[in-house]
Amino acid sequence: MKIKQVITLLIIVTISSTLKSQNAAGDYMDKIGQQFDQISSNTWDYVSAASHGKSARKIENRRHELIKTTAEAQQTINKMEPFQGDASLKDTVLSYLQLSYDVLNKDFAKIVDMEDIAEQSYDNMEAYLLAQQMADDKLDKANDNMIQEQKKFAASHGITLTDNKTTITKKLETSSAVIKYYNEVYLIFFKSYKQEAYLLNAMNTNDVNGMEQNKNALIKCSTAGLKSLDTIKSFKGDISLVTSAKELLNFYKTESSTKMKDVIDYFLAKEKYDKIKAAYDAKDKSSLTQADADQYNKAVNELNTSAKKYSATNDDLNKKRAVAVDNWNKTAAKFMDTHVPKYKQ
Repeated sequence: MKIKQVITLLIIVTISSTLKSQNAAGDYMDKIGQQFDQISSNTWDYVSAASHGKSARKIENRRHELIKTTAEAQQTINKMEPFQGDASLKDTVLSYLQLSYDVLNKDFAKIVDMEDIAEQSYDNMEAYLLAQQMADDKLDKANDNMIQEQKKFAASHGITLTDNKTTITKKLETSSAVIKYYNEVYLIFFKSYKQEAYLLNAMNTNDVNGMEQNKNALIKCSTAGLKSLDTIKSFKGDISLVTSAKELLNFYKTESSTKMKDVIDYFLAKEKYDKIKAAYDAKDKSSLTQADADQYNKAVNELNTSAKKYSATNDDLNKKRAVAVDNWNKTAAKFMDTHVPKYKQ
């Protein structure tokens, strides 16, 4: 399962002006806005790559290119003189670019490291996605401040702004919404997915108590997850991601609430058999009684019966799990391909 990473950098609005005195201020704003052209292109390259299954570590070169472009924009704008003594817009844009640089250089460097351990636990995954959201929120807030300052500057210099968003800006805004939706569904799914992993680990280590505890936890987790998924609406009419997540959680719920009985019964029968066999083997053959033989044979029969049920149930679970997980992976990939355009190769 791939975790999608996103960074959202909104671009300064293109402006228009009519009078000569306004053109000077408009040209000044345009010159600043031009510095965001390459930033927006590199940001889209980065966001789209992350949206289509590329891990944060695999797209590190894109992040470093974005850091470089941001630094170059800072240098260019820093050399500009205040417009007629008014440095408010310049200073606000520089402040935004510095924050962007810091978030890209520091916050996302930590996020890259967090990715390596994100799938180890639900808490790690939640922290990983939260760190991404907090980084995005920092940039969103700074961007809002920058737009407000731009409006003040335009108003004070008699400039009429036009909300003329570029194609890339629209793609970034759309992608941000797509990934937020995806992460919401993914986190609900991942909680049960991870809980099942603990259950399977208990099976692999013959830990009957662990199986019981994790089985009950999975029942609770999958049931709550299904209720949460019921509250999530479709994304632009596309409900496929929620449907696929429900398929997996229903599998986990059935596995833990009904199918695990055959699995646990087998391990209990094996545990009982091992104890009886050890006691049977420890006795001197001449001292063995018919009762000992009957007890041993009964344990063998119970083990064989439970082993057949376990084998059939386990095979069935493995097949259904593989189908459900494969469907999730394909659905997630198709969902991203449908709603987020492909990045540059």
